[in-house]
Amino acid sequence: MDLGPYLVLATLEGAVTAAVLALTAVGLSLVFGVMRVVNIAHGEFFMLGAVLAWWIATSVGGHPAFGFGAALIMAPLIVGGLAMATDMTILKRLDYDPERTIVATIGLLYIIQQMTLMGYGPEARPVEAPFNTRLAIPWFEHGPEGWQMIWPWGLGTTSYKLAVIGAAALILCGVWAVMARTHLGLVMRATQADREMALAFGIPVERVYAITFGLGAGLAALAAVLIVPIQQAHYLMGADPLLLSFIVVIIGGLGSLPGTVLAAVLIGLSDGIISVFFSPTLAKIIATLLVALVLVFRPQGLFGKRAA
Repeated sequence: MDLGPYLVLATLEGAVTAAVLALTAVGLSLVFGVMRVVNIAHGEFFMLGAVLAWWIATSVGGHPAFGFGAALIMAPLIVGGLAMATDMTILKRLDYDPERTIVATIGLLYIIQQMTLMGYGPEARPVEAPFNTRLAIPWFEHGPEGWQMIWPWGLGTTSYKLAVIGAAALILCGVWAVMARTHLGLVMRATQADREMALAFGIPVERVYAITFGLGAGLAALAAVLIVPIQQAHYLMGADPLLLSFIVVIIGGLGSLPGTVLAAVLIGLSDGIISVFFSPTLAKIIATLLVALVLVFRPQGLFGKRAA
C-alpha cells in the first residue's frame, strides 16, 4: 500500500484527537478569558468525566446506547456542578488572585486524583460505544487500465469515531452561539472586557464566574465522555489533555475561542499523523517546540490581543 492511504488513516485519527482536544481546550480558554484564572485542575475534571461515564454506563446496564446516553448528559452536569461548588467555596474566597488560584487548583488536582484512586481504583476500564460499525475507506490508484477504486486492507475507521468528530463540531457551534447570541454570553463577554464596569451595571460577576467555571469543566467532562469508548478511563488520564490544552490555548491565544479551535485542529492533526508515522513522544516534543516559537515571535498567540 502506498503512502497515501496511511496518511488518510493518520489524518482520521488526528481528527478525532483534534475534536476532543478542541472541546477540552475551549473550556480552559473560556475560564481564563472570562475569569483570568489558570485552572491547573482542568485535566482532572476531564478524567472525572471519563470515570463518571464508566460508572453511569455500568449502572444503567441494558443496551450500550442507554448507558452512554445517560453518561453523556449526567457526567458533564455532575462535573460542572462540582466545579461551580469549587469556585464558590475556594476560588471566590481567594478573590480570584492569579497566584493563589494556581496553587489552589494544583491542590485540587491532587485531591481529585487521589480520591478517584481510592474510590475507583488504579485499573483502566472501558465504556462500550453505543455503535461501532467498521467502515472501509476506498482509495484510487492508477494502473494499466487507468484510475481504479480499490479497498486497501486496514484502511478504515468506525462509525463512532466519525460521530465523535461530528458531535464535537456541533457542540463547538453551540458554545459559539451561546457566547455570541444569548444574554448569558453577553454578560460573560462584558465581564471579560471589564469586571469593574460589569459590576457597575449590576451584572452579578461572582455568579457569572461560577457559571463559567462550571461550563469550562463541563466541556472537559463532555470531551472525556466522547473519547472514553476509544480510550479507557483511568485515574491518571488527565495529564495529557491538560498539557495539550495549555499548548493549544497558548498557540491560539489565551481567551480566544476561534484561535483555540484552530490551534486544536493544528495540534490534533499533527499529533495523529506524527504518532502514526513516528511516535507519540515526538508529537509532544514538536508541539512543545511550536509553543516556544509562538512565545518568542508572537507572545499573545495567533488570535490573542497584545496587551496595551
